[in-house]
Amino acid sequence: MGEVALRPIEDSDLDALFEQGRDPVAVRMAAFTSADPGDRAAFDAHMAKIRSSPDVMTRAVTLDGRLVGSIAGFVVDGDTEVTYWIDRAFWGQGIAGRALALLLEAIPVRPVFARVASDNTASLKVLLRAGFVITGTEVSFANARQGEIEETLLRLG
Repeated sequence: MGEVALRPIEDSDLDALFEQGRDPVAVRMAAFTSADPGDRAAFDAHMAKIRSSPDVMTRAVTLDGRLVGSIAGFVVDGDTEVTYWIDRAFWGQGIAGRALALLLEAIPVRPVFARVASDNTASLKVLLRAGFVITGTEVSFANARQGEIEETLLRLG
């Protein structure tokens, strides 16, 4: 694997991140996505909001300088959670795990929480390898699947 790095998201990244977020295979796997991943106006509004929020640390994930995804830490009801999205063309190369390790180094608080569709075994493995432990499951509505599915809840620290 090449060098995985994190950097602030730039305006020039938005087109590629929007396209990555529209990949139907990745959308189905992630399950908990926006109501319409093809709605560019909603995407732009969301990105503007999170990029300006002091409660969100959002970063571009690069591989040898090439944009391959995004990752973020954010606060919900006082708890810090993480999320990530890697371009499907780069799945299975350890990029998500390395990016998560870099993000966790930059997040000073513990515990940190994560959620993942229970059948998204690849993402679940990434989180477990990073030291997260499963704390339970719940059933939640997944926009990408237009129904309720089981979600695994995890905690680090």
